[in-house]
Amino acid sequence: MKEDLRSYFHYLELEKNVSPNTISAYNLDLKRYMSYLQSRGINSLEQIGENEISGFLFKLREYGLSPRSVARTLSSIKMFHKFLIGDGITKKNPAENVEPPKLPKELPDVLNQDEVFKILDQPDISEPLGLRNKAILETLYATGMRVSELLTLSQSDVFWEEGIVKVFGKGSKERYIPIGKSALRWIEKYVKEVRPVIARKGEGKDILFLNAHGRPMTRMAVWNIVRTSTEQAGIKKDVHPHTFRHSFATHLLEGGADLRAVQEMLGHADINTTEIYTHIDREYLKEVHRTFHPRG
Repeated sequence: MKEDLRSYFHYLELEKNVSPNTISAYNLDLKRYMSYLQSRGINSLEQIGENEISGFLFKLREYGLSPRSVARTLSSIKMFHKFLIGDGITKKNPAENVEPPKLPKELPDVLNQDEVFKILDQPDISEPLGLRNKAILETLYATGMRVSELLTLSQSDVFWEEGIVKVFGKGSKERYIPIGKSALRWIEKYVKEVRPVIARKGEGKDILFLNAHGRPMTRMAVWNIVRTSTEQAGIKKDVHPHTFRHSFATHLLEGGADLRAVQEMLGHADINTTEIYTHIDREYLKEVHRTFHPRG
């Protein structure tokens, strides 16, 4: 079974072009799965049935994993067994009819507009890296793009006249997002005044946002920019780069944007993923009603 697992990861990496982060998550899930099976004396694929998989999921809940983590693990297991069938290694998928745990509907944390603007105002734009940080924060809020998309954004992906950026999302899917004048102005200022200086220090090539050494930035670097600016703004919420994505979607819907348009800008394949933001919008409407209606 270990050899089958290795084959599966080669397939994900070389044929499906799955990101290293996703492969790492699958690897953790499936190694736990294999360890559990071996602890039950199961050493061949033919011995695996629905009961074994359900028992494994039950153990994960006993260990304290959240329903969302258990559901993700089951998804990893199902995809692994589908691969085994497709490759002719086995003929049955014991996970096919196993139901995932019911997930609670969780609304992501969002910032109101005043909080966003306070954070955007924190970078010291008199300093080169402060100007870069300002451009990064403006871009995150203006486009709702993921951090991974921001980090791979190239200078050539910014279409200045049209006011849009080209983004490569999950599965290397390409989409175009309107970016707005404010973010474009700060990106342009960064590109003209800061990027040429730091680009000489490293090999950032065409990557738009570079670190102080002229190399592509890391996820942690962007996370630190967001955290520092949030603390300086005096905001106590747990804010991270993805919070800007949630806030972007929520503010669009609060302003009356069409759900399908927001789905397209976020790069969601399934509109059900985007619909979580309509729940936030309803909460906003209820709060307005409570605050301003005489019988609220």
